[in-house]
Amino acid sequence: MSTPASDAFPQRNTPNLSAKKHGENASLVDGFGRHVNYVRFSVTDRCDFRCVYCMSEQMTFLPRARILTLEELAALGRALVELGVRKIRLTGGEPLVRQNVLWLFRELGRLHECGLKELVLTTNGSQLGRLSAELKAAGVARLNISLDSLNPERFRRITRVGELKTVLRGIQAAQAAGFQRLKLNAVILKGRNHDEVTDLARFAIENGLDISYIEEMPLGIIGDHDRAEAYYSSDAIRADLAHAFTLIPTTETTGGPSRYYRIPGSETRIGFISPHSHNFCGDCNRVRVSAEGRLLLCLGQEHSVDLRHVLRAHPGNRERLKQAIAAAMAIKPHGHDFQLGSQPVILRHMSHTGG
Repeated sequence: MSTPASDAFPQRNTPNLSAKKHGENASLVDGFGRHVNYVRFSVTDRCDFRCVYCMSEQMTFLPRARILTLEELAALGRALVELGVRKIRLTGGEPLVRQNVLWLFRELGRLHECGLKELVLTTNGSQLGRLSAELKAAGVARLNISLDSLNPERFRRITRVGELKTVLRGIQAAQAAGFQRLKLNAVILKGRNHDEVTDLARFAIENGLDISYIEEMPLGIIGDHDRAEAYYSSDAIRADLAHAFTLIPTTETTGGPSRYYRIPGSETRIGFISPHSHNFCGDCNRVRVSAEGRLLLCLGQEHSVDLRHVLRAHPGNRERLKQAIAAAMAIKPHGHDFQLGSQPVILRHMSHTGG
């Protein structure tokens, strides 16, 4: 367990760690009174893309023995749902490149009977052409699909190896499989794709999609990418969109950090995820589980608990696992401290953390 939160964080209360059994309104509450009901699993740190804001071109990935097995992830999912988690998102790396990952989706999909309300997925879209129908059948409710450019050459430069046409076909396959409210995630970088903000919105509107624009998360050292230089704020994106659209603020939420706007005459929701310009930590309801089984209490801090150790030291003991998760709420910090103008405080890449 890592060091406690900085004294600069707001005063915390002592959390109630006596999580009740399933069926008795179990819940996870941190020291600031925030209810944690949303967990993001990174099922692998590997990816078939090499996006410039996510990882270095030459990555060293984790050895298999350090990655949680699919069975361990399924057991962890059940324990979390019994503790009051109602939304699980699978992410990576690219989750769909993991061998036999559909088995995990089916196992987690069964947790709807135990109280899980949403099983969702974030993907780069490269595998949706072949897997969309099976994901739908497994109980996945919604998909977030990364799409940072509509220009094939620029898409290749941002992803280093990706093919735009493959992702566009994946979006079509997901729609054909019956997925509703598909959402695009676009990381906007000054000088790389900031001039496509309006084009991406038009693409979303024309295809019945939602879209969230994301300020880059400064995780991991990436030698050929200057984050301060590439920073493009949500306010600048909104100003660009305002030249073409009327944006109406809405209180709608999907349980994550996006703040949404509507465009009159369209079903598309325009979201903004703004870790720098409009910090959203105060009402955080999320934790992450890294590919190697660390329960990360904050995206931008190192406060964490090694759940892989608990799973392997006490196999099959779900109560011991639940106790470790509940106790971890005591070290969930109030928020991150992202700084664009210096080396990242967090050295783990986004692909290790879970996008």
